[in-house]
Amino acid sequence: MSRRSGILEFAVLGLLRESPMHGYELRKRLNTSLGVFRAFSYGTLYPCLKTLVANGWLIEEQGNVPDAAPLTGRRAKIVYRLTAEGKEHFEELLSQTGPDAYEDEHFAARFAFFGQTSRDVRMRVLEGRRSRLEERLEKMSASLARTRERLDDYTLELQRHGMESVEREVRWLNELIESERAGRDRRGSVPGGPAQQDTTHGTTGGLPRSGGDSGPDTPGDTAT
Repeated sequence: MSRRSGILEFAVLGLLRESPMHGYELRKRLNTSLGVFRAFSYGTLYPCLKTLVANGWLIEEQGNVPDAAPLTGRRAKIVYRLTAEGKEHFEELLSQTGPDAYEDEHFAARFAFFGQTSRDVRMRVLEGRRSRLEERLEKMSASLARTRERLDDYTLELQRHGMESVEREVRWLNELIESERAGRDRRGSVPGGPAQQDTTHGTTGGLPRSGGDSGPDTPGDTAT
C-alpha cells in the first residue's frame, strides 16, 4: 500500500466512525472539512472504498443516511458503514506512534482525528513531530550556512522563509505539548494551528493538501 493511499484509508475509516455516509458526502468531507487533497476525485475514492469493503472493514447498504438530504442518481442509495472489525482496525491505526506519524501528510491526518485519540498517544505523536522538525531545522540551518555565499537574494529569502515556517510550527507544537501536559482538552479549532501555517512543508489545516490523484469526476458519479 502506498503512503498516500494509507492516509486516505485512515481518513475514510475515521470519518465513517463518526457516522455512515454516502460516497458523495465522504468526498465532500475529505475535500472541505478535512482538506485531504486538491480536487479530490471519485476515481481515487471508490477504489479505496472497495478495498475497505473487501477487507471487511466497511459494508455497503441500500438507503439514505439519517438526517441527510435524500440523494438521487444511479448510485444514490449506497451508504457506507463501518463494521466492528473496521472500528477495531481504525483504533489500531489511531494508536500507532511510529516514525510515519511524524511526517507531513501523516501528521496532518493524525492531528485531524486527535479528538478520537488518547492523550498519551497524542503526546507521543506531538513530541515525535517536534523532534522531526527540529532535525529538519538543524539540517536547513547547516545547509544555509554552507551555501549562503553562493545564493542570490531571492533564493536566500526562500530558504529563510522555509526555516521560519518550520520554526513557527515548532513553537505551535510546544504550545500544544504544554497544553496536553497541563491536562487541558482542546475542542474545536486550535489557534495558531496548521491552518494558519505556511504550506511550504506540506502541513495545512485538517488533512494534508497535495497534488496528484486529481482530475475531473467520473461521469455519472455526481451523487453516491
